[in-house]
Amino acid sequence: MSSTARRFAALTVAGALLVAGCANRDQPSDQPPGDSPDATSTAFPVTVDQPGGEPVTIEKRPARIVSLSASNTETLFAVGAGEQVVAVDDQSDYPADAPRTDLSGLTPNVEAISNHNPDLVVISDDPGNLVESLGAINVPVLEMPAAQTLDDVYAGIEAIGKATGHADEAADLVEETRSGLDKIVADTQKPATALTYYHELDTTLYSATSKTFIGQVYGLFGLTNIADPADVDAGGYPQLSNEAILQADPDLIFLADVQCCGQSAATVAARPGWNTLKAVENGNVVELDDDLASRWGPRVVDLAQSVADAVTKAGEQN
Repeated sequence: MSSTARRFAALTVAGALLVAGCANRDQPSDQPPGDSPDATSTAFPVTVDQPGGEPVTIEKRPARIVSLSASNTETLFAVGAGEQVVAVDDQSDYPADAPRTDLSGLTPNVEAISNHNPDLVVISDDPGNLVESLGAINVPVLEMPAAQTLDDVYAGIEAIGKATGHADEAADLVEETRSGLDKIVADTQKPATALTYYHELDTTLYSATSKTFIGQVYGLFGLTNIADPADVDAGGYPQLSNEAILQADPDLIFLADVQCCGQSAATVAARPGWNTLKAVENGNVVELDDDLASRWGPRVVDLAQSVADAVTKAGEQN
């Protein structure tokens, strides 16, 4: 598996196994949602920068948005563009009132997407030249890929806000997210000796290094990542061996494969040799919310709180 494929699998493992739900809920075409002048904080047309790609120009405030990315769906609603969203993909399960459909972000169908009459499609990847295909029918596409860093998270929020007419709300959300993280870190007492940790993405022992946005969250608390030495191709998501984990003996184990793969503190303790790990012996195996641990967006603050709680508990044991 290439580093790109590993990275994609790492960031989608939680969502890929969820069951599709919620029927499509198209908005009436004769009265687009949120179309009043008071609803916008951005003048159109606007040109929005896309990470790693050409800027995209959006001629008018979009009133019918289709999102094919769970992380970007969360951001759309968080910046106040939820009323403009008419359809989301089968993995977008948050917030609960997102108009979830059977659309796929992994194997997108242009005809199925166009049936929702979108005036903006938001994606995180471009499988099958989706951008080109939608461009041929004059549908603009905003591509916001998986965040590599926390700064990418903030830039993505601001780009989505600008593209949807909610630039001011997005700026406020970025500030709120930054300050939320700062407060959690400031309120968390760091142990005298740096703690080590292992972040598990799936049962084949793929992990995330300090260079990823997930790793950066852990880094805020001064934690040492045992996956870093294994990242020989610098992809950010190496596969560790059972032996390497046992030898590293991490103080903390964070499981991001709870919902997807049925992992828990009990299943970890039952793995051969793992019952001797400090994290297992001290009860410091943390069962994360898979979505919080794999999606980039404003709920990164909730992920940080889970890490803070674990650091506090482990510090009190020392």
